[in-house]
Amino acid sequence: GPTLSFRGIDNLTYYRTIPVSPAHYINDTGCGNTINSDHPRVQSLICDSMRYWVEDMGVDGFRFDLAPILGRTSSGFDTNHALFKKINRDPVLNNAKLIAEPWDIGPGGYQLGHFPKGWGEWNDQFRDHTRRFWRGDEHRTPSFAQSLHGSAEIFEPRGRKPSASINFITSHDGFTLNDLVSYEQRHNLANGEQNQDGHDNNHSANFGVEGPSVDPVIQHRRRRQRLNFLASLLLSRGTPMMLGGDEIGHSQQGNNNAYAQDNETGWIDWSGLTLDPAFTNEVRKLLALRRNTSLLKADCYPHGQTRTRAGEPDIAWLLSDGTPVADEHWQYHRTFLMLLVDTKRKCEDPDQPIAVALLINGSFQKQPFKLPRIATSTGWQCEFSSDLVEAVSSERVVLQEQSCACMVYKHV
Repeated sequence: GPTLSFRGIDNLTYYRTIPVSPAHYINDTGCGNTINSDHPRVQSLICDSMRYWVEDMGVDGFRFDLAPILGRTSSGFDTNHALFKKINRDPVLNNAKLIAEPWDIGPGGYQLGHFPKGWGEWNDQFRDHTRRFWRGDEHRTPSFAQSLHGSAEIFEPRGRKPSASINFITSHDGFTLNDLVSYEQRHNLANGEQNQDGHDNNHSANFGVEGPSVDPVIQHRRRRQRLNFLASLLLSRGTPMMLGGDEIGHSQQGNNNAYAQDNETGWIDWSGLTLDPAFTNEVRKLLALRRNTSLLKADCYPHGQTRTRAGEPDIAWLLSDGTPVADEHWQYHRTFLMLLVDTKRKCEDPDQPIAVALLINGSFQKQPFKLPRIATSTGWQCEFSSDLVEAVSSERVVLQEQSCACMVYKHV
């Protein structure tokens, strides 16, 4: 074949090849070859290139596609790979943002949670657990709650913080948020691959009609579901990642692999801001709530062991009637409340809540919630809801079917 790229310089140094047949490349990328990050010269090339992008081009970080390739040796992936160590020791690169897509197609290629400290990792489990819970799949409450908690079961045992989890619902691969609630099948014929390309297991729902609908009931349910997804993303522990255009309802007409569509299918029509400004304002509200509430963006894993002087734990999981969630409840209850409490109470800012409650009603009927009592506070206030919240009293609210709400308790 033709001599391209580094093949003509030093083929066996720059590419991983099959030992018994060095003319054949190892294909952990799906693109035909794999760079040999195990070689010192290749490691130098990678680090030199990254420094150029940081120092000369002004980027503040990198997102690595198929990132396990960076840590591959002849015997598999190594969290302590020499390349990772060189990047972390480099005085320029150790301050850059480093984000891994923690899977490739090679053997042992799924490495979520196994990258070094200082790296962020795309958390596809957050995506799938959240999609399946809100779709109504059975027995998904435990995994969804773990996702809201920042996927501690994945990252905490290795000394990682919640910020290591790059949480997302949608990305450049797959459905947009609007299409996630409008299509149950991919519609990729325009890509020229007989609709065989793109992911075929999207955990999506169309609420009765495949594609656009003028039915106000379907439109309402889809809008509410989009807000459920964004609230789950922006009010959970971890680093949230949004797909551009989701805030204005961008659609690719059901195409979930639109990288080849350099046309109206893939382009974002920013005039969409005028189509549903109320929805975009709800997204702004969620972003502001996340940005301005320390309890929501704290980079630690609470486990209910730290308490206030009044005995309130830093986190509690409650059923809608206010009783603690027991182990046997998780599999069958689709309504629960995640309570976060500022146990130190050092901040006396009247705008900073001392408690935040995320109310989740994943059932298909209205659900009353009994709100917990918090010492030295003025009462619960609703800061966000994906649908109408019926206020019954200061300690009891009713959520619509398949909806969520965020309540805050502030200082006296």
